[in-house]
Amino acid sequence: MIDALLANFGEILPFILIGFGAQMIDGALGMAYGVISSTLLLAMGVPPSRASASVHAAETFTTGVSAISHILHGNVDWRLFARLIIPGVIGGIAGAYLLSNIDGSVIKPFVQVYLAAIGLYLIWRGFHLPPKPRDPKWVTPLGLAGGFMDATGGGGWGPIVTSNLLLQGSSPRHTIGTVNSVEFILTLSISLTFLLHLGWETFTTYTVGLLIGGVVAAPFGAMLARRIAPRFLFSAVGVILTLTSAFGIGKWLGFIG
Repeated sequence: MIDALLANFGEILPFILIGFGAQMIDGALGMAYGVISSTLLLAMGVPPSRASASVHAAETFTTGVSAISHILHGNVDWRLFARLIIPGVIGGIAGAYLLSNIDGSVIKPFVQVYLAAIGLYLIWRGFHLPPKPRDPKWVTPLGLAGGFMDATGGGGWGPIVTSNLLLQGSSPRHTIGTVNSVEFILTLSISLTFLLHLGWETFTTYTVGLLIGGVVAAPFGAMLARRIAPRFLFSAVGVILTLTSAFGIGKWLGFIG
């Protein structure tokens, strides 16, 4: 296995770099690993089905390492974790089972418009005083919606849950760490639900590259989330959320191929 990787290092290196960059952003800001990885893979000519399968499989491992890193850096709010984990998993499993009967692409453009608006608001908040930290009230509905959209729409857990918790005044550092940690359990649940359909052929060169880059980057992303000032986190989350949502809206409108 190692000999094969060394022999094909030139082929696998671009995917390692994609996985590293996407996970650095996701680990530090609590979102965008799937969107960034999928977008770059498609831009490189990887078939959509292969891109989706590779990102999904690699994310199971990268979220695990990211969760451990956030826990070690003290970025996890365990009360918030307990409130998110059950509705998130229920929403994810329900979405995986219902995927064949519900077209997630119908709902996704409207969700992206909503998220783009939240992104712009978070950018504005970053240049003003962020709201005083307080315990979020709307957690269970976010977990259900985020888990469901992640399974049916191919992503959405981080953007939906992280952004809305920040709007409610949750601490940026602990929000990002907790959402990333819950995402490991969510991704594992969805992966197990889809396992019979994906099979071991999911593990391609793309998957291995994304996996290596993501696992290496995960500890650094958690460290950044701990050290970056809350004001900057608000703006950075807003920028990433706005750009990724605008890209999705552009594809939906036909402006982007």
